[in-house]
Amino acid sequence: MTHVVITGTGLYTPEHAIDNASLVTAFNMWVDSQNAQYADAIARGEREPLSHSSSEFIEKASGIKSRYVLNASGILDPMRMRPKLPARSNDETSIQCDMATQAAQQALSAANVDATDIELVIVACSNLERAYPAVAVEVQQVLGTSGYGFDMNVACSSATFALETAANAIKSGSVKRALIVNPEICSAHLNFTDRDSHFIFGDACTAMVLESSDCAVADEQYELLGTRLVTKFSNAIRNNAGFLNRVTDSDPLALDKLFVQEGRRVFREVCPMVAQLISNHLASLELSGSDLKRMWLHQANQHMNDLIARKVLGTEPSKSQAPIILDRYANTSSAGSIIAFHLHREQLESGDIGVICSFGAGYSAGSIVVRRK
Repeated sequence: MTHVVITGTGLYTPEHAIDNASLVTAFNMWVDSQNAQYADAIARGEREPLSHSSSEFIEKASGIKSRYVLNASGILDPMRMRPKLPARSNDETSIQCDMATQAAQQALSAANVDATDIELVIVACSNLERAYPAVAVEVQQVLGTSGYGFDMNVACSSATFALETAANAIKSGSVKRALIVNPEICSAHLNFTDRDSHFIFGDACTAMVLESSDCAVADEQYELLGTRLVTKFSNAIRNNAGFLNRVTDSDPLALDKLFVQEGRRVFREVCPMVAQLISNHLASLELSGSDLKRMWLHQANQHMNDLIARKVLGTEPSKSQAPIILDRYANTSSAGSIIAFHLHREQLESGDIGVICSFGAGYSAGSIVVRRK
């Protein structure tokens, strides 16, 4: 039987960081300008005045204190309120390819694997910067890998869905080694003028090398004991941007072409679904929450993670059991749980078991149970 192992991970972090105070200052300046512009309508009761945001509100609602972004100046400009990323020509590498290759090179080095030995590249993320050619094929070209590549999108669950896909390809014998990259430019689909969500997302890219255990040489290896995925359709998290917008004559700048969610509904519906997914998955492997040394959960909201961890573990999670990185990275969509895995697997010993879990729009959720070899 073929055993699949994660042998290397990588992380690309943008150089620009925005703390809550800076984000709030820009947002509140924009609010003041809007309230001044529509002062007469507000006075007549025809329009509700917009409310200020605050660092205290953001941290209490989410646990987020800061975020990394590809461009800060555009976001912090009250006259723009969105990143400013110059267009690239077709002869230049794409932004996501640049992010992916930097993270991938770290993962390849950690795995002690040459790019030419990679036979499958999956670019899995919540938004791709173009429809085609696939960013994965571009990454394949730049890195010099062999085999084939493709893109996939399951929103915040893209990384765990890609993990199962790559693992199945290795188990079937069609490839020996695979590379997964998650280049998330979440700041580009975030509405920075929405008080309820302007603080949620950040940018980052993660990478993972998966191999058949019989050819892996890395000192640090994590065997995939099992994978389990689940989807259930919901409109509670949505982004309506798409290629049909131009033919339906819809406004390409409409707010529903950006990230929108019903936060309280998401919390109420997703938390029990994810906790049940992990618990059932563990039971199928003859394990329980008490067997877990680490839970690398999707990094969207600290309250969600705490609740899910409590339900699975049966006790209040310690910081080491369910590490949080969203305080400084914010929600990086599919990259979040992998950032947690990349940064917080210290002190795990041979035989220790953990779970990588993602969840988000769809609804979609993925559970990957791993054991350090």
